[in-house]
Amino acid sequence: VSQQLKEEIRRGFAALEDPLAGLLDMLETSSDWKGKGHSLGYYISSELQLWIKEHPAVQQSGMKLKKLQARVFRILAECPANLLDPLISIYQLHTADRNYLLGHVSHLYHKGDYKEAAILSIKLKLQPDQDVEKMCTPLLLQDKANLVEAYVGEHPELQCKLLQILDSWCAPGFNIKDISRQYQGLSKYKPDKFNHKMLSKLIFRLLEQFNLDPALCPNVINQRHLRTLNYLFYKRFVEKSMTQENWTDHVQNTVGENRWLQEHLLQLLINYSDISTAARWAQRCNMPKEILPYGVADELQKLEIQERVEETEKAENYEEVKKKKDYYQLPIPRANIHFLQTLEEMLPCWEKVLKPGQVVGIDMEWRPSFGVVGKPRVSLLQIAVGEEVFLLDLPQLLEKTEREDEKEKLSQFIQRLYSDPGITKLGYGMSGDLNSLAATCSALKDVDKQAQGVVDLLTVDKQVDVLAPEPSCEDGAFRQPERGLSLLVQHVLGKPLDKTEQLSNWEKRPLREEQILYAASDAYCLLEVYGKLCKDPASFGLRSDLTANPVEKPSIKPRAKKQLNKQEVLSSSGQQCKSFVKEASCPADPISPKEFSVVCDNMLQGLGRYLRCLGVDVRILENEDDHRKAAEVSQCEGRVILTSGLPYQTLQSQVGEGRCFSVNCSEKAKEQALQVLKHFNVQVTLADIFSRCQ
Repeated sequence: VSQQLKEEIRRGFAALEDPLAGLLDMLETSSDWKGKGHSLGYYISSELQLWIKEHPAVQQSGMKLKKLQARVFRILAECPANLLDPLISIYQLHTADRNYLLGHVSHLYHKGDYKEAAILSIKLKLQPDQDVEKMCTPLLLQDKANLVEAYVGEHPELQCKLLQILDSWCAPGFNIKDISRQYQGLSKYKPDKFNHKMLSKLIFRLLEQFNLDPALCPNVINQRHLRTLNYLFYKRFVEKSMTQENWTDHVQNTVGENRWLQEHLLQLLINYSDISTAARWAQRCNMPKEILPYGVADELQKLEIQERVEETEKAENYEEVKKKKDYYQLPIPRANIHFLQTLEEMLPCWEKVLKPGQVVGIDMEWRPSFGVVGKPRVSLLQIAVGEEVFLLDLPQLLEKTEREDEKEKLSQFIQRLYSDPGITKLGYGMSGDLNSLAATCSALKDVDKQAQGVVDLLTVDKQVDVLAPEPSCEDGAFRQPERGLSLLVQHVLGKPLDKTEQLSNWEKRPLREEQILYAASDAYCLLEVYGKLCKDPASFGLRSDLTANPVEKPSIKPRAKKQLNKQEVLSSSGQQCKSFVKEASCPADPISPKEFSVVCDNMLQGLGRYLRCLGVDVRILENEDDHRKAAEVSQCEGRVILTSGLPYQTLQSQVGEGRCFSVNCSEKAKEQALQVLKHFNVQVTLADIFSRCQ
């Protein structure tokens, strides 16, 4: 606002006998202030608010003020949000009769002005006298979660009450549509945004934001633990990428003494393993026989538990030892791996690591969160240098140094290591590691800004000119294709990393021998990869100076090396597969999006929405749907299946040739869509865009 206008407004106030009544006269006879944005009415009101502070004598009280407040309430019904603060301040609405204020808000609410009622309640601090469920439900239906957060923001008791209400809507068997039916005439209602997934995300965000006890929300916590269980079963029985001991440890921690989860665990064991394994877990969990699934109680009577467990472990250990030769092997003696828990033990590490010109490989491990709220805290910091690896037990070191009032010594060592440009630090996806380090020790919160002389091999990996090999099948079992650092190690050193210990419980002490070797390998392989890339960068399509690769920014998600679709895979001789040659020589005729119908698997929901915006006929599987449903939809409706990863192997055999396409899950939706459109020769025109949207 120009200075000239401000002075003119102030002269106007000074000339009025009653500036407060004058402002209301203007607002009542003008309509310019009712629109969005900063109107002239807003500028005049804001200027009066400042002017009154300089001229307190114009303030009104008693009956005169009450009459002015009654006029203000009539204006508030149509008032934009930016006028609320000046009017509340000028007319001292916080001093008005509380029942009158609540009645005015209730009037707005029953008119269907839910947003306006909530905003005014927040401004006048009326929340403690209102029904939090009644006020917040229509806002959630209108996708105004941010306003709900603001409504309970300064009221811990309302935060708890709101979370308990939201959690009750996530209870098994609760029909969320029962909530929306009460507000059938609601304007701007967004039913697609009001679902269990949205509620679950909101609950976890509020738990973290308000620092509340997750025990307030047993339903969403149980559902998250159940998803964790399903994930653990997938890793153990489908991918076969977790050891028995590691898997058992996580399952026990996830299930605990929760009967509901224990019952789901037994059902999963029956589906993925066998009844005798389910019986062993039923005994371990002390589950009463009357709640056990059919057949498990009988099996429990027969089992000679100890003999069976020993036989199973022997067989599994043999299988795991047999496979070790297929992976990268740590080339240093076991005696050169040092596990450090005290400052005295740290001294040799400091001397060797902080030498000028040193090259060190750094990695970190933390307990898998499986979606738990909050940033992970580092449990182990691995530093590889020369022919040695130092494993720093960070929780123990921080606890001991704090007790001995020497905490700054540890943080100073880490700060000096990262900030010294004369020491080359190697990592892979270092931004995530540094964020976790900052969350573990407050003295290290700025270490990412101070870091110098770092080489993030994730950035280098994106430039390496090698295509990923075809996923392998050994002993009839599909082996998950390598990703990330493991894939880079495979390209450069010939064998991938063994990631079976990646999801270990890194907080548990003592660490198992397998965990120690895994942690040491993860740090030491960085030295070997870097050394080989530096010797011959040109053969990997790299420039000679690898140090020109700063830390990958956290906003960019680490991408695995592009996995070629089965339709595009190169054979070992370098020749293209027959199916691809056939497609290349006889490209399909171009089709329009209207002629192209697909079903997207549930890990590709973003791709499905993007294709729909381009006019493609899309069906998208829900999160709880089994991948096999895509084949049923494809067979019934003649749709092409779009999927990714392991489900591709199953689905492609259930539909006709060329009716199942594997999409790179590490790409963003736009890149995935371009890949699909190019493969099926779909030509999008301007008229197609948003042609299927409301």
